[in-house]
Amino acid sequence: MFLLLGTLALFVIIGVPISFSLGLSAFIYFLVEQPMLLGVLPTRVFSGFDQYALIALPLFILMGFVMNSGGITARLLDLSMFFVGRLKGGLGLVNVVASMIFGGISGSSSSDTASIGSVLIPEMEKRGYPKSFAAGITVASSTMGMIIPPSVPMVVYAIIAQESVGQLFLGGIIPGIMVGLSQLVIVWYIAQRRNYPTEEVPFTLKEAKRQARRSAAVLVMPFLIVGAVVGGVATPTETAALAVFYGLAISLFIVGLATLKEMPRLLRNAIVTSAKIMTIIAFSKLYIWVLSLERVPDAMAALVVSMNLGPTEIMLVIALLILIAGTVIDVGPAILLLTPVLLPAATSVGVSPIHFGVVLISGLAVGACTPPVGNCLNVCAAISKMGIGSIFLGAAPFLMANVLVLFLLCVFPQLALWIPGLFFN
Repeated sequence: MFLLLGTLALFVIIGVPISFSLGLSAFIYFLVEQPMLLGVLPTRVFSGFDQYALIALPLFILMGFVMNSGGITARLLDLSMFFVGRLKGGLGLVNVVASMIFGGISGSSSSDTASIGSVLIPEMEKRGYPKSFAAGITVASSTMGMIIPPSVPMVVYAIIAQESVGQLFLGGIIPGIMVGLSQLVIVWYIAQRRNYPTEEVPFTLKEAKRQARRSAAVLVMPFLIVGAVVGGVATPTETAALAVFYGLAISLFIVGLATLKEMPRLLRNAIVTSAKIMTIIAFSKLYIWVLSLERVPDAMAALVVSMNLGPTEIMLVIALLILIAGTVIDVGPAILLLTPVLLPAATSVGVSPIHFGVVLISGLAVGACTPPVGNCLNVCAAISKMGIGSIFLGAAPFLMANVLVLFLLCVFPQLALWIPGLFFN
């Protein structure tokens, strides 16, 4: 066991990609401890790829790329500006509202950071906002892309835990909205204290109708995706494929035939991104098999039972572990590594796998914004030309909203389970 964990830690520290770190550490374990099973390894790796549910993953990723390139960012920013631009710190509030909407379309926090940050960070800087504030709120608000459905990390968790994608999507609605509303309050409070500017935005019935016409087709997309999965109209894989065609239709309607010229690039990016994730999944399956051979999940569950802690206390401990792990492991690998170890421990004391999944994703969303490996931090650093340390300091006040919601989720599981219970019980 120590050989398995030690080699994994060594490979990660020296900079080996996480997928190959998982595969190499498992290979060394079998080479030393179970040489007779070496011939089984290729089959185990292939079984990590050979899952029908994985087809949904590249389709959801492609959907996000199509929507990002389809000219919808400007329309979402205009819509957000109409609602909150006239308040103190208007552009900061627009940043949060746009992320709430965009997160429900792209399903990716890094896409949210790139699309909204590239527009709003320079504009906020021009209007007198500190650059660290603009970059920080962009990074922190992008975390809603992982929580509000549809969510690519939730699809990954559903595959690993063999749980319902529809229930996970529904479970993320209330926590995602809570994060957004909490961040809006923090932005408004800071704007009042620092006297940040308001924006001159016409608030008329005519303008409201214009914004509704421009954004209606985009805003309905999350409801169609979640509704199709929850209502049993289509499987998650079929829904993802339909979402790609719907996103392409919207993009063609908004920006015209230029979107078709972009399709080869979008397909290439989706293939590369999907291949990275699927490689991690394949080698993680091998690593998880080793953990099962070593009975690590059983040992963890037995340890939890022996502690005589209730579900709330266990989830609070797990939340702390997730926050710590998220600082050094990226979101995808963290889901693959933590789920087989922590989920049995949680379910052994009566925690719902859906509740655990929403807590896991919500906690790792914070990790996506914390150094040194936070993906959203690195994307924002590339856009803003700032150091990740400065961006994190700017994001810290807003990430406190995420942490607060995370611990409320642990104490009040119905925040994640109430809406799924309405549809699936």
